[in-house]
Order: sequence, then C-alpha cells, then structure tokens
Amino acid sequence: MLGDMPTTPATGTRQTLLIVYHSMTGGTRQMAQAAREAAARETGVNVRLLHAADAGAQDVLSAAGYLFATPENLASMSGVMKDFFDRTYYAALEQINGRPYATMVCAGSDGSNAARQMARIATGWRLKEVAEPLIVCTHAQTPEAILAQKHIPAADLERCAALGEAFATGLALGVF
Repeated sequence: MLGDMPTTPATGTRQTLLIVYHSMTGGTRQMAQAAREAAARETGVNVRLLHAADAGAQDVLSAAGYLFATPENLASMSGVMKDFFDRTYYAALEQINGRPYATMVCAGSDGSNAARQMARIATGWRLKEVAEPLIVCTHAQTPEAILAQKHIPAADLERCAALGEAFATGLALGVF
C-alpha cells in the first residue's frame, strides 16, 4: 500500500516532496518556485511542483512530504486550493499519517486564517507540521492592487527557498 511506503534514507529510496500551489496573480507561484528550486538542490529528494488543479490523490499518496502554498482570498485559502483538498482528502485519509508538511501563504493582509484552514486539514490527515506557516504579506488592499500581478521581494523569496531547502534536507536525512 502506498500509505505504508518507506520514508527513511536507510531504504535507499529517494523521497518525494510534493509542492501543491494555487496562484492567480503570480505571488504564490513565485513563492512555490523558490521553494522548489532550493529543494531540488538536495540530491536525495525528488521535488514535484503541481498546480492545485492538476494535483490528485495519487500525487499525495506517493509523496513523503508536502508543502502547500495558497494565496489569501477573502481571509481564506483559495477556492482552487480548497478544491484540491476536497478531491484528495478521503482517498489519502489514514494512508499518510505522520508525514511532514509545511504551508506558505501569499497574503494581502495577514494570511493567518488561510494558514489555519490548511493546518486544520493537515490535522485531519494526521500530518506532522515541520515549520511555522510562512506568510508573505503584499499589503494589497484595493481592488486594483489585489488583482495586479505580484512581484515578491527577493528577501521573501529567500525565506521560501530556505523553507524548501530545509524541508528537502530533512526528508533526505530521515529527520521527519
């Protein structure tokens, strides 16, 4: 069963880090890509970056760890991200217990509710949080600013990269 797949380096199996994201204005995509690029430098880990609309239950089941990235939409995770969880939740339930996860939120205000929603889903999946939610605030508050293409500052992208790198290293070393 895929839920019982080995997750330690002693098996000689390369671990897979699955990064699932949604982005309408490019901010969350930039964050997820920064995490992927840094994580991909870890030779003991395969990194898969999937848009939430393209990710399915088999992707979740075959990964050893997860990085979920969403924009904050109306103080919530995006609808497309919620759809991903809706489509995969029951197929993965009881099969991925204990696997590590982390979250990233591209927020216009504070992003805490979107992070909290993803944490509740991860709790239901019985995942293990390995990092505090990484929230990047764009301060977009007007309709024009909210809908505009985002450009995430280099310092924030470095934080995303550090999260991706640390996560991949932890998977490769069997720390998680």
